[in-house]
Amino acid sequence: MRDVDMTAIAADGLPLAGTLTLPAGPGPHPAVLLLQGSGRLDRDANTDRLRMALGPPLAAAIADHGIATLRYDRRGVGATPGNWRATGFADNRRDAAAALRALAARPDIRADAIGVVGHSEGALHAMSLGTHSEVAAVVLLAGFARPGESALRWQAGMLARDLPAILKPLMPALRALAARCLARIKTTRTDVARVAGLPVNARWMRELLVHDPRPDLAAIKAPVLAITGGKDIQVDPADLAEIRRLVPGAVEIHLIPDLTHLLRRDPGPASVRSYPRLLRQPIDPDLLTQVAAWLAHRLRPQEIHATEFTDPSAQSKSP
Repeated sequence: MRDVDMTAIAADGLPLAGTLTLPAGPGPHPAVLLLQGSGRLDRDANTDRLRMALGPPLAAAIADHGIATLRYDRRGVGATPGNWRATGFADNRRDAAAALRALAARPDIRADAIGVVGHSEGALHAMSLGTHSEVAAVVLLAGFARPGESALRWQAGMLARDLPAILKPLMPALRALAARCLARIKTTRTDVARVAGLPVNARWMRELLVHDPRPDLAAIKAPVLAITGGKDIQVDPADLAEIRRLVPGAVEIHLIPDLTHLLRRDPGPASVRSYPRLLRQPIDPDLLTQVAAWLAHRLRPQEIHATEFTDPSAQSKSP
């Protein structure tokens, strides 16, 4: 396995700086595009304060199965120029499509064996890319299947339930403040706006609120693997059933009981307050193996004769 620098050119000419991880052996190789969650994330899903460190272990696990990966820094993050706070949800979607085209154009990559793996917001963009005929496999990690505003309201409700007991009496006031902030964001017209005194990426939020992933799910042409943790408090695990219902072809869903939104397992109560502790742990190794093995089965079928994984919580649907 080796890492090489790679730059994908966005539709507006912006260079998206990334890392291409190539497996051992001669190419051309099957490949996947890795798409991270929301926020000021670099190619490895890290920020200054929150280091999820998803990119390297996922790329390594996939490379062990003979598949290359591309991951890149968001606009205004890491080595990619631009203004992160002024970047919209639709910009992120277009950048993902540009990165996919750049990956497929490489001579060391098999253009007929390319997949996408998305986590959280990245899963929404993976759904969109899955409607492209050149995409051969789609992996959705903690992706929701409802309008954006509904998904954010569910998340806010879960986070509110997680407040310490001492703050529970403040719930009515906090709900009122959240409602005012949401209403303020909906009325903004600029890329960046001040909400409750803080600068926020208003265009990204407006576009996410009205985004509905269900048409993309219904138009996906490739096989789909969808995984959400039972301890996820940012995405409703019940949306897995909607993903299974909407995807018209082969789809496999897995609800992993102790898995959190951070893709680490936690045997204790689901709580955002556990995040600092969980981030000191590695990404769940069984999840990495599961994703890599599924991708190998889809992108290297003629070379696969190893045992397939099974999961009693999995449900699948054939085309």
